[in-house]
Amino acid sequence: MSNTDFSLFQEPEPLQCGRFTLTFERPRVMGILNVTPDSFSDGGRYVARDAALRQVEQMLDEGADLIDIGGESTRPGAPPVPLEQELERVVPIVEALRGVDVPLSIDTYKPAVMRAALAAGADLINDIWGFRQPGAIDAVRDSRCGLCVMHMLGEPQTMQRGEPAYDDVVAEVRAFLQARVDVLTGEGIDQARISVDPGFGFGKATLEHNYALLAHLRETAPLAPDGARPFPILAGMSRKSMLGIVTGRDTPEERVAASLAAAVCAAERGAAIVRAHDVRQTVDALKIWAAVRDAARSS
Repeated sequence: MSNTDFSLFQEPEPLQCGRFTLTFERPRVMGILNVTPDSFSDGGRYVARDAALRQVEQMLDEGADLIDIGGESTRPGAPPVPLEQELERVVPIVEALRGVDVPLSIDTYKPAVMRAALAAGADLINDIWGFRQPGAIDAVRDSRCGLCVMHMLGEPQTMQRGEPAYDDVVAEVRAFLQARVDVLTGEGIDQARISVDPGFGFGKATLEHNYALLAHLRETAPLAPDGARPFPILAGMSRKSMLGIVTGRDTPEERVAASLAAAVCAAERGAAIVRAHDVRQTVDALKIWAAVRDAARSS
């Protein structure tokens, strides 16, 4: 008889996500589409509409379970993008993709972009500000879209300056996410629509911050108000500098193997959704993880 701790393999409850209800019998892979000229990993490659749509087609062929569309880079130090420019970048893409058979996520913190994207057919709003901007909750309240609430200390322009400090990064991230979830549910948002993201690289200045969050990923998820479940966790580490520092790989393109290792570590620690640039490789890596999990369950 195996002494495996089967609590490691508990599945999060389903996530209501616009047209879809996502289940998590396996971790879901969220393919990244940056329609920006200055993304840290693939800036400028998918700004043109046709290039963006071809990239989505490829990610879907490779097994992406969601597509995350971003019209403003949120890398450290990135300048903000004017509202009209962000709308011009993302809304036509959502309109063109609204018939695809996976949820469309919009990576934005601007309420006006949220409203326009939802009207165009988006299913999930992925907000680095955790729906703290004035009007953000009102923008999503009356829809059926999913919400991803992320922890960020500071803002993209300054979040890595001045050595962001934590006494206990895991406890503080969880407390922040719990507070935001409590606000959302208190405003009438159904808990089944909410997922959370500890925000790797967003105001975590040291390797210790980021790897403590990964090591204790399950503990970053707050409990739903009814106490029945932790919220689904989204983990976004693909090609990030936290991987490059450990491996010595200077460019994002060199960090694919490290990204796959991080995705498997996140799955082992409860991630429901893994955000990825390299969809095919991530899908394959998580299939192997799931096969080992299933073998452990049956032994």
